Amino acid sequence: MKVNKAAIYLLYISLLLAVSCKKEKQVLIDDLASPITGTRMEFTLDSIFLYAKQVYLWNEVLPSYADFDPRSRYGTINPELTAYKTELYDISQMNSNPQTGSSYELPLYVGRPKYSYLDQGNTNRSATSIAAISGISSDVIPVYKIIEIDNKKVGYIALTSFPTLVSCKEQLDGIFVSFAAEEITNIIIDLRSNGGGYVETAEYLANLIVPVNLTGKVMYSEQFNSLMQNGKATILKNQLYRNTNGNTVTYKGRLATMADVDFSKSANTNRFIKAGDLTSIQTVYFIVSGNTASASELLISSLKPYLNVQLIGEKTYGKPVGFFGIHIDNYTLYLSSFTLQNATGWCDYFDGMQPDVEQALSAHASLGNLEEAGLHTALTAIKNTSFSNNFSRDLSSVYNYQGYTDKQASPITQKLPPENYAPIYKQRFKLK
Repeated sequence: MKVNKAAIYLLYISLLLAVSCKKEKQVLIDDLASPITGTRMEFTLDSIFLYAKQVYLWNEVLPSYADFDPRSRYGTINPELTAYKTELYDISQMNSNPQTGSSYELPLYVGRPKYSYLDQGNTNRSATSIAAISGISSDVIPVYKIIEIDNKKVGYIALTSFPTLVSCKEQLDGIFVSFAAEEITNIIIDLRSNGGGYVETAEYLANLIVPVNLTGKVMYSEQFNSLMQNGKATILKNQLYRNTNGNTVTYKGRLATMADVDFSKSANTNRFIKAGDLTSIQTVYFIVSGNTASASELLISSLKPYLNVQLIGEKTYGKPVGFFGIHIDNYTLYLSSFTLQNATGWCDYFDGMQPDVEQALSAHASLGNLEEAGLHTALTAIKNTSFSNNFSRDLSSVYNYQGYTDKQASPITQKLPPENYAPIYKQRFKLK
């Protein structure tokens, strides 16, 4: 069914669709215009592509609107949600990772981009609801202990997710008071089942670990595409800006929009602020698996430029990107919009972080058990002081002592579903 231009204009205002309709004026993308008449579905198909054309991290590889022609490609697919998700999937597969020859968003599940996704519902979603949908509990209790090995005190802490900081800050502070009292120099952080969660908690954990002299140093930066950094993503005028409380803000005498946000690298750089009294850490051992993702990987990456960081276990998921919600009609679009770069600019773990020492991990491990494969390997590494070329061979004899119970551990092949990898959902924005 066709609608007239006046109806389209009202529809645009009420639904914040991507394309402006002001009498004869059209929104131009690369000097090619999308139609100003069409069905609701056609406008939504247009909007998904037009937002990607300006906001998507790899927007430079996308063709013109005329060449992509979303209406012809997807307009006959039913139901509509399938059409929209198919379009998003196709967009996500147009980029290419030169190291692998495949898309950065090569799917782990058929027909689903590795990162970008479309959510049904047009709400002002907060990180709370994102994490809740991802199965992130707000009351995760860390497992921790202090282990003595060859007169060395080693701190161990396991987190299956990053809950809200307010829910675990007191516990984390208490744990690190204990670590500081023992002046531990080595810490083992078990993230094998941690698919992410609240970035504020991962940041706070990093601040508890680092020494005082790193205060003010770069923890990580969020880097958007060049169009976004230069403030030329004009399509974002159709998206209202909301503060961390979810409220609109008045800016220059009008409601602020996302086009008013400063997307430059300097405005999106996060720095260390030392927390707690632990200042003796020299080496951080992370126990990781294919279920280690998102904020967990961000924590690892952020510490790498400054501390001796060693990974034990299996290759991580690989998610160095973040999102913010784009409202289109009755849907919210989450495009991979920025990379998460550490102080050296490194973010190249799209295919996951390789462990320094490979170790099969049990899917049903008892976290904190000294004879569990991952923790046992980390403790052996600490005992040996450093990873040597003969390290794997050395372990074979160690594993036979005290009736080591997890000798038959196999890789964690049961990966979490995509929705359980809590995305890095950006909430903190600075206006220009």
